Amino acid sequence: MKSYEVENHAPSYLPKEKNWTLVWSDEFDGDKLDESKWNYRLYFWGKKSPTFTKEGVEVDGKSNLHIKLIEKDGNYFSGHIQTGSLTYDIPKDSDGFWPFGKFEEAKFMHKYGYYEIRCRLPKNPGWHAAFWLQAPGIGSSPDASACGVETDIMENYRQHTDNIMLCGNGYGGYGKNSVWPGHFKHPFKETADGWHYYGVDWNKDGYTFYMDGEKVGFQGAPDMPVSNTEEFILVSTECHGYHRAFGENCGDDGHGNVWAGKPVDELLHAVLPDEFVVDHVRVFDEVK
Repeated sequence: MKSYEVENHAPSYLPKEKNWTLVWSDEFDGDKLDESKWNYRLYFWGKKSPTFTKEGVEVDGKSNLHIKLIEKDGNYFSGHIQTGSLTYDIPKDSDGFWPFGKFEEAKFMHKYGYYEIRCRLPKNPGWHAAFWLQAPGIGSSPDASACGVETDIMENYRQHTDNIMLCGNGYGGYGKNSVWPGHFKHPFKETADGWHYYGVDWNKDGYTFYMDGEKVGFQGAPDMPVSNTEEFILVSTECHGYHRAFGENCGDDGHGNVWAGKPVDELLHAVLPDEFVVDHVRVFDEVK
């Protein structure tokens, strides 16, 4: 990796085989989230999420974003921000046959490049942080290259249980056509200052993942499709037990609802305060 200097901020570390130019970033300067760059994800599959919130999403005036774990009356909440939105999240807002509401304005959509986050991870199990890419209409076409691929650049939900970090791709939506080629598992090693770098080089051939300056692995052609459409960035946290995406941990309300509404036991024993801290998010294009 080679260093890319940013005045008055921590450097980036980019794949040394290529030349890069910065095309988008948030250094989280100021004292509040820049909503010209970010939306809040508050809905999950067309319904108001019981755990996503705007509360506790703070910028500290020292160029850091804080996404805090919030507890209220035995329930837990945390923030989830994004530069676009998933079409399937948008609640129906009309009496017609169309199943989605009015699109939320995308603040940043991009195709290809190097995507990097510098961050400090949460301390408690029972909730997790992630840095990932998504397309608004993933799974809406048999051609995943046309409708997008989910790219998980960093997920830490197995950090505290198995001491590993995850990265990798999925495509085909989230039903019977869903395909997950397998996420890379990278041993978690704490740094002296607690800061970590996670990134992906996405190009027409595929995705090369990096964690703390180390190349973790590659996924792409010819073994899996590569997204050829613009995607948005997500910097997210999620409290486990509310969405059925974490099935073995969240139980069921017995009525087939999309969430159970009960926090996992680990959250009930979480030591607060806890937070996901982000120093910067940057996007670079390759210069040819």
